[in-house]
Amino acid sequence: MSERWSRRRLLALAGATGLAGCISSRPTGSDSDTPEQPDYDLSVSHDLSSWGRYDPDWESPTASPVETPVATEVLVENLEIPWDLSFAPNGELFITERVGRIKVFDGGEVRAVTRPADAIDAGSLDPGSDESSWWVEGGEGGTLGVAVHPAYPDPPVVYVYYTYEDGDDRYNRVAYVDVGADDPSATETTIVDEIPADSYHNGGRLTFGPENYLWVSTGDAGEKPLAADPESVAGKILRVTPDGDAAPKNPAVGDPRVFSYGHRNPQGVTFLPDGTPVVDEHGPGGHDEVNVLTPGENYGWPAVRDEEEYPGSGVEPPVANTGSDTWAPAGSVFYTGDALPQWRNRLVLGALGGQHVNVVTLSQPDRDLPPADRGRRFDDDFYDDRYTATSHRTFEDELGRVRHVEQGPDGSLYAVTCNRDGRAGDGFPTERDDVLVRLTPSGSSN
Repeated sequence: MSERWSRRRLLALAGATGLAGCISSRPTGSDSDTPEQPDYDLSVSHDLSSWGRYDPDWESPTASPVETPVATEVLVENLEIPWDLSFAPNGELFITERVGRIKVFDGGEVRAVTRPADAIDAGSLDPGSDESSWWVEGGEGGTLGVAVHPAYPDPPVVYVYYTYEDGDDRYNRVAYVDVGADDPSATETTIVDEIPADSYHNGGRLTFGPENYLWVSTGDAGEKPLAADPESVAGKILRVTPDGDAAPKNPAVGDPRVFSYGHRNPQGVTFLPDGTPVVDEHGPGGHDEVNVLTPGENYGWPAVRDEEEYPGSGVEPPVANTGSDTWAPAGSVFYTGDALPQWRNRLVLGALGGQHVNVVTLSQPDRDLPPADRGRRFDDDFYDDRYTATSHRTFEDELGRVRHVEQGPDGSLYAVTCNRDGRAGDGFPTERDDVLVRLTPSGSSN
């Protein structure tokens, strides 16, 4: 593949005033020879209280998140269907492109560091294309999630979730690579394999949680019964150790790596400040959901999805179900930073079909609710009564399809678009797509 695809035009917006405050200038890679099969120490601590965002006494905000405008600062242009973002402890930002690359952005340049050797071929549209193609090559599969080892750069290990083919069969796997090696692809080590895959519903999100376990979202791969089968790893949220073993305190419901089941196509995995996991996922014909997870529970797919089906079903209810409205939620983060104080302690998620950024307040029972006159309240009786969700749309049709939103070490929010996959609405992709942006207080954008 030509260099124009592996490294597109980089804006010089970062420099000293861009990501320099949060991105290390330390280059990824090493001048020394890397052993062909190095023995990595992947061990981590599992102390929740040592998590940097831990706040067991957090309180849900009561003001509207949309009273103060938010702007965007474009950091990188012409990415090729970026899918996930993961910040390293030293500030480097790793980005996957669905077409088969892992890139790193250090604030001064973006460059490809490796590609999974077995990942399927995936295509994309050109920047500025007016073509509409629901299925570009690879469908929804390809190189998807990325997560940096919590102790990076020692070990210099980055995890990736990707789709591959084995004869006539298609699977997803989770592997790690040494991005400091002379040939990172030669160090690829699989830790979770044979996750069912298809042209759609591949899940694919990776994130290290508050206790340094690796969380993996998997889709039902178009085989609905698999989601309800706790022995299958499809349609699940998995929780594993950095070397792929089941987390010791996982619930005993089936496959020991399963944390929760009954998911259709979960996209975002994030955590409340007390460590509680939150997942957003795609529904059929709308009916997108946000779920606050309880270990070992069934979240209903495929038996339950309509609002009237939840009461008496015995499955866990969501905190939000969009009904006929479509968000197509993507990667998300529960924001705890200070750069955008009006969004602090709220769930921020990208929306693909809705082409916006959604800010969702999860209000505790003893807290006042934020205004909903410019948003939507989810307070019917069937919802999870631990929280009341109120959503507000921002950046509608300004960025196009927003694939992931992530919090950086500087307390800012970063997002990537997904406009070159053939599914964007009118006006997208633009000549600069796809982009990495930082969300900033209005008036401070470049």
